[in-house]
This record gives sequence, structure tokens and C-alpha cells, in this order.
Amino acid sequence: MSENNTTDKKVVESRSESAPDSLFSKDRLYTVIFGTNTPAGKLFDLVLICSIFISVVIVIIDSVSSASASYGTLLIALEWLFTILFTIEYGLRIYCSPNRLGYARSFYGIIDLLAILPTYLSLFFGSGTYLIVIRLLRVLRIFRILKLIRYLQEANLLLRAIIASRRKVMVFFATVFVLAVIFGSLMFVIEGPENGFTSIPMSIYWTIVTITTVGYGDITPHTTAGQVLASLVMLTGYSIIAVPTGILTAEINHEMVLDRERIVCSNCHTSGHERNAKFCRNCGVSLEIT
Repeated sequence: MSENNTTDKKVVESRSESAPDSLFSKDRLYTVIFGTNTPAGKLFDLVLICSIFISVVIVIIDSVSSASASYGTLLIALEWLFTILFTIEYGLRIYCSPNRLGYARSFYGIIDLLAILPTYLSLFFGSGTYLIVIRLLRVLRIFRILKLIRYLQEANLLLRAIIASRRKVMVFFATVFVLAVIFGSLMFVIEGPENGFTSIPMSIYWTIVTITTVGYGDITPHTTAGQVLASLVMLTGYSIIAVPTGILTAEINHEMVLDRERIVCSNCHTSGHERNAKFCRNCGVSLEIT
């Protein structure tokens, strides 16, 4: 992801140098929409971030019955206003992107599409039978907040760390699931339906709740053997709960090191600078991101 960001910056810089004077040319739009190194690009990002926040607040307010009853018309009008703005933004990104299909299939492209689809889909569910669907579509608009990820360097770093550790996390998840099935099956045999463990799926549910140290208390073992097994499940939960944290922390640390190494001095080739550093700590010349 970081290599793509660096490539995008180079493309933006090259396009900004050769961009024609036409305000609606592809090169000009690409520099403004995808670039953040120009005043117009920064202003575009600022307006978009504010729009996302306001649209999310509108969705939250619309879920309050009293507010929806009093200001329903205004909220609907504002929702359509932001939907149209985000639709225009999505269309412009498709229009000026050098790889339209690549953008449309990318993570941010899918998020941009999902940010506008619920409002349009709600037009096809006008019958009272589909009130639950309409409510779901309204709630889905809250995911517009995911559009903010592209503007947060730390979020990109975290996302890269999650992707890098996905296989280890999946192995851990599979291991925990296997343990939950084993412990759940044993608890079903020991306690039985008379103590609330009516089936193996219900027992697995109790095991997962216990391993994660949530412990709702809706189902509890009553026999001595069941309580011993429950104690073992609890200790197992405490012993493995730190595993995914350690995996993710190691990957985050690795990405932070790589992130620093990308900032290299063009004069003495010293790496390891902080992201906000402007001058080399060794020779003092201006830094560039490689």
C-alpha cells in the first residue's frame, strides 16, 4: 500500500507539472482529487472530510425518533444533498483515474461506492413491508466514516499491519475455534440440557463467551466436573487473549520501521528519519520520500 501511495504522489507531481489550464481536464482533476500537495487538493480533502462527518451526524440524528419526526424533511433533504455530492465525487474519481477498473475494485473505490448506494437503493423499497430494509440501508450510510481512512497515515500503517498479519491471525482464530468446539462438546456431555446446555452449539456459545472473558452468566455449570472444566476454559482464555495483540504489535512495529526507512536523505543516503522530519539528521539537507 505504501508503494502505491508513493507511486500516486509521483503521478500527481508529474501531472501537476504538465497539467493544462483547463479546470475540468483529467490531469487537473486528478491533481486536485487524488493529490494533497497543492492548495486545491488540500481544500478538496478538507471539504470532503467535513462532509463525511456531517453526513454521519445526520444519520445518527435521523435514528432518534423525536428528531426524525420533527426534522424529517430537512434530514432527508440533507441526506440527498450529501449523496449527490459523494456521487459527483465518485464519478470524478472514475473519470480522471488512470486505471478506472483498478480504482473501482480497490478498497477505497468500494467504500466510495458503498457510501452512496444505500440512499439510491432506498428508492426501491418504498412499501411498508420493507421498513426494516430501509432502516438497514440508513444505518449502512454510517460506513461513510471509512472514507476517512485514506486521509490518515496512521490508519494506513495499521491497515498494512493487519494485512501482513492476516494469516497468523487466521491460524490463531482457527485454533481458538477448535478449542471452543472441543470444550463446548465436553461441557454438553458433562452438564446436559437440565443445566442449560441444551445443545452443542449452545455449549460452544458458552465456551466462546467464557474464553473471551465476557461471561454473561446466562448459562453456568452446576456440577463439580463442569466447574473444573469452566475454570480450565477461563485460564485458557487468559493465556491466549494476548496472542493476537502480540502478533499485531510486531507487525505494526515492523511497518513503522519500514515507514521510517522510506524517508532517505538524497545527499548522504541516511534513512530512519521521522515522517515529519524536513531535514536530514546527519547532513542537514532537505529530505525526500523514496
